[in-house]
Amino acid sequence: MRHLLSTRELARDEAIELLDIAEDMARVQDREVKKLPTLRGKTVVNLFFEDSTRTRISFEAAAKRLSADVINFSAKGSSVSKGESLKDTAQTLAAIGADGVVIRHGASGAPQVLAHSGWIDAGVINAGDGTHEHPTQALLDAFTLRRRIHGAGASRGRDLDGVRVVIVGDVLHSRVARSNVWLLHTLGAKVDLVAPPTLLPVDTSAWPARIGYDLDEAVDSAPDAVMMLRIQQERMHGGFFPNSREYARAWGLDDERFRRLPADTMVMHPGPMNRGLEISAAAADSAQSSVLEQVANGVSVRMAALYLLLAGEEGAR
Repeated sequence: MRHLLSTRELARDEAIELLDIAEDMARVQDREVKKLPTLRGKTVVNLFFEDSTRTRISFEAAAKRLSADVINFSAKGSSVSKGESLKDTAQTLAAIGADGVVIRHGASGAPQVLAHSGWIDAGVINAGDGTHEHPTQALLDAFTLRRRIHGAGASRGRDLDGVRVVIVGDVLHSRVARSNVWLLHTLGAKVDLVAPPTLLPVDTSAWPARIGYDLDEAVDSAPDAVMMLRIQQERMHGGFFPNSREYARAWGLDDERFRRLPADTMVMHPGPMNRGLEISAAAADSAQSSVLEQVANGVSVRMAALYLLLAGEEGAR
């Protein structure tokens, strides 16, 4: 694997291999010494043009636990804020010898440009680009689902065949939803998207997902998992719904809807959560919630991604 830019490009075998390696990395997290020497001497740059504390910290922890050197680059206060281009930044990273670049960018397609431009000879991981994709978030979601359904360790080599996942909320602005739709489909799951019409893309005809508008109907259909999406108000420049109270009433996983879910239905959220808007405190803090598992699993999955990109055959030997 040279780059990790999109789940749409991942073959089933590649996705399962990455999830299986993440199982190995998860076992490392249970040891007293949580470090591996795998990427000693490698340099990983976290190149974040958008703020994201959770994702950046997760990638930083993953790289350091593989013994890589980590450079955190924030666009705010840097030369980027003074007008430096992505090309100039990439050439600077190439000059300092970056082996891997984890990039988050507000423009859809920026990681692809960086990976295929020839400006830098480094493995590139997409940590979220515009409203396009966020592949490692989808991978950690699939990893969490697999472990809950098949059991930690016992999930090795397993897909998600027949598992039904309902993704609810701001699909229009969500790169998490897009990455999950493609990856879950690749792994055999059935995906339902539930949202108000104003928060769905204009054309989803090519998406391997069923579209619905009624959250109550989805809740009563006994899904294996319900994934609530964050309302991305920072990307909204118009009236996508009347107000927060109306959204919570019609599209939020409130206490009453949560009580109607089967006891074994997982409640997922990519974070950060708007409690009381898309999800109630009772649902977020319940035993059915996998929110904290998702955060912990994110480190294992990102360790696996960095391992595959930067260790290669040498790491396998």
